[in-house]
Amino acid sequence: MRFRFIAVEKAHHTVTILCRCLHVTTSGCYAWSRRPESVHARADRRLKVLVRASFEQSKQRYGSPRVHEDLIELDEQVSRKRVVRLMQEEGLVARQRKRYKHTTMSDHDQPVADNLLDRQFDAEAPNQRWVSDTTEFVIGTSGKLYLAVVLDLFSRFVVGWAVSAVNDRHLTLKALEQALKRRCPVIGLLHHSDQGCTYASEDYQALLTVRGIVCSMSRRGNCWDKDYVSYCTSSPRSGANSRRRRGSERRRPCLVTGGVGPGGSYSHSCLSL
Repeated sequence: MRFRFIAVEKAHHTVTILCRCLHVTTSGCYAWSRRPESVHARADRRLKVLVRASFEQSKQRYGSPRVHEDLIELDEQVSRKRVVRLMQEEGLVARQRKRYKHTTMSDHDQPVADNLLDRQFDAEAPNQRWVSDTTEFVIGTSGKLYLAVVLDLFSRFVVGWAVSAVNDRHLTLKALEQALKRRCPVIGLLHHSDQGCTYASEDYQALLTVRGIVCSMSRRGNCWDKDYVSYCTSSPRSGANSRRRRGSERRRPCLVTGGVGPGGSYSHSCLSL
């Protein structure tokens, strides 16, 4: 370590002075400089290239655990601690995920429905249980975009979605209308959402009533009541669709959507915007 320091600082000070300050011999320093690179050092240099490639491909979102997983996929026999050391030497620090911002506006005087879904995120057939949610995307430094989705719990498909610069009832209505047009469900479908004013609005509730759809709403402040669709909308927001998945995770469909977005293309992300 001291010889490496001398090699770096010898451009500013003489080797003799540096060796005297670090209590090493000049002959030992010159012998170290002529010594060929060790096998371990060559391996580190090669691994650094792979580590940086994994880090950059994840758009600087990967930490040492995911980078280590990528190297294991490449059949590299490397420990997690070694990956940590290499990332520190290269100055690679993963970008922090932005704090989730709630978009639910539940302070309203509209009536709310009971939680009939009760976290039963399974369905025996299509068009039995739908869940809806709205999420916010930040565009640049000040722009915002809102996404509303309707998810079928049987197939895990996004059956309706809409995008708007304004988070209002028109956004959620457009997503619901698209889902109804695509699926044409029979009377008795259970529709679950949060208690937001966009879902509790008269227009939205009237459309549910006309189509014979039973309304269910999450308990206030309880995100687990709509956990499936919240996971779906959080994936593209957090950049998960840019992350590569390990073996079995890449081969299976998306946990929420079955791997098919509104555009019909296979993707880890539930949405192909």
